[in-house]
Amino acid sequence: MPDPREAALVRLKADELLAVRDGRVRTTRRWQSAMARAASRLFAAGDAGEDLRVPVASALLELYGDSVGEEEIVGMLAVILPIEQDELRPKLSGSSAAQT
Repeated sequence: MPDPREAALVRLKADELLAVRDGRVRTTRRWQSAMARAASRLFAAGDAGEDLRVPVASALLELYGDSVGEEEIVGMLAVILPIEQDELRPKLSGSSAAQT
């Protein structure tokens, strides 16, 4: 039986939501746009923005709707969440802050 996470990674790359850049998996502009729309919708609805899983799930549901099952969305969420967390983490290498 294929690994569901590997299948989700392959699907997210094929759908141009993830791409390999600089030797690592990164989010694409398409994904970042979906996240911005999700965050905007959630903010307007009063979401405090304390749980990154909420906008990630919202963005996935916007992009895929009913075309994929709940289990596949959960698999995609498990794959893309840590990548998104890494993308949002401040990068200090090469900055003056890292040298102090």
